[in-house]
Amino acid sequence: MLKSALRVVTTPNVIQKATLRCLPNISNSYELTISRCLHATTVSQRKEERKAMLDSMPVDDGTEGEKYIDIDKILSKDDIYPNERNMALTFNGVAFKKLPICNIRVSHNNTIMTICSHDGLVHKLRSCGLEGFKNAKKGTNIAAQATAIKLSKDAVNDGFKDVRVRVRGLGPGRMSAIKGLQMGGLNIISITDATRVSPNPPRARKVRRI
Repeated sequence: MLKSALRVVTTPNVIQKATLRCLPNISNSYELTISRCLHATTVSQRKEERKAMLDSMPVDDGTEGEKYIDIDKILSKDDIYPNERNMALTFNGVAFKKLPICNIRVSHNNTIMTICSHDGLVHKLRSCGLEGFKNAKKGTNIAAQATAIKLSKDAVNDGFKDVRVRVRGLGPGRMSAIKGLQMGGLNIISITDATRVSPNPPRARKVRRI
């Protein structure tokens, strides 16, 4: 198409006839037609123009109107999370190392929860089977949450307020049990994942052939 347009430009008689047939009352109209209609640019020039236009636009990173707050300058991690050097950090007048511990043993078939003191003395024990769930229903997240709510309410009635949570095992009731403890009224200070990891795990099953 560009070649045919250039061929028309090189033949002014054709342009004059064509423009005079369209605009008979305007003289030298073919010059205006040429200046308006023929504007040839290469692909590289269009890319450069588009790139320059995009570079000139302001960068929108989605944070317009938001303020950046450096939390590390306000609070240090040692003030929030206890560690081996700061186990005496108190919560409601009780040191972190003396807070009661809620052990959650999670499996695919059941969820067992106990509340014990910092020295290992068990005060409360509940499981999904004791709550009335039978067979496959014991391993569901609903059963774990209901058991945790019941255990949490009993613990609050006995005077427990702040607990440390220690979760062990893999199963559907991991997060549901923690949520149930919070819904029952207990204040969770820390959550520890105590799931054991074998350095030499058993060999995986052979891939099934289909």
